[in-house]
Amino acid sequence: MRLVPLMSAALILSVSEPAFTQGLAWTEYVSRADFFSVSFPGEPKVQEITYPTEYRITLPGRVYSHVDGANRYSVTVVDYRDAETIHQVRVKRCIAAGCDGDTVQPNAWRSDVHGALVYASWNIMNRDAKLTHYAMYDSDVIEGHEIHLTNADRSRTFAVVHMHENRLYILEATVPPGAPAPGLFQISLRFLDNELKPVRYQWVGSGPYSNGYPVPPRAGRGQGPGQGGGRGQQN
Repeated sequence: MRLVPLMSAALILSVSEPAFTQGLAWTEYVSRADFFSVSFPGEPKVQEITYPTEYRITLPGRVYSHVDGANRYSVTVVDYRDAETIHQVRVKRCIAAGCDGDTVQPNAWRSDVHGALVYASWNIMNRDAKLTHYAMYDSDVIEGHEIHLTNADRSRTFAVVHMHENRLYILEATVPPGAPAPGLFQISLRFLDNELKPVRYQWVGSGPYSNGYPVPPRAGRGQGPGQGGGRGQQN
C-alpha cells in the first residue's frame, strides 16, 4: 500500500503533503528531467554523472541524494535512450579502422539495454558487503530487482533497480545498525509520463511492464491514492 499521496501533474520540483516516519517530515520530490517522484526527508542534492555500461559505452545520468545523519538516500537515473546510436557509431569507427569480425558487434546495444537492470543489480551485489536478500520486485507493475545488503560497519542498504522507457533507476537507502528499514522511501517511488502523471500498468497474464517489450495497458481510473506500490518485502 502506498503511504504517499499522489502529486498533482502541475508539480515540477516541489513538495506535496508531508508524511511522517521515524519523527521526520518527508516530502515528495518530483524530477521533471528524469520523470520520477520519490519522498525524501529533505531537499536532495542533484549531481550530473557519467555511467559506464556493461558493453563499455558511457551514458549520462544524475544522482539525487540526501544525507540525514547516519541515513543516506539516493536515486540514480541513467539515460539509455541514445545507447543504440552510440554503439552504432562505435561499430562504424571500428570497421573504418579495419577491426576484425569478432570485434564488430552490431547488435551489442540490444544486450546492453536489455541487460541494464541485471548489470546494475550485479554491481550492487558485488560490493564489499553481505547480500541478505535478492528478489524480483515491481513498482506500479514495472519490473525490477530488490537487493538488501549488510555492510562491513553493520549498516544496511536497501536497493531497488528498475528500467522504464529506456531509463535506468537505482534507488538506495542505507540505515545504521538496528534502524528500521526505509520502507517509505522505497514504496514512494513513482514513474511519470510526459505530462508528469504517475504511471501504473495492468498485469497482462503473469507479466509486468518489461522495458523493450510491448507496453501493457495503463491501469484504469479508480486507482486512487494508496493503491500502488511494489510487492517486495522489507526485512
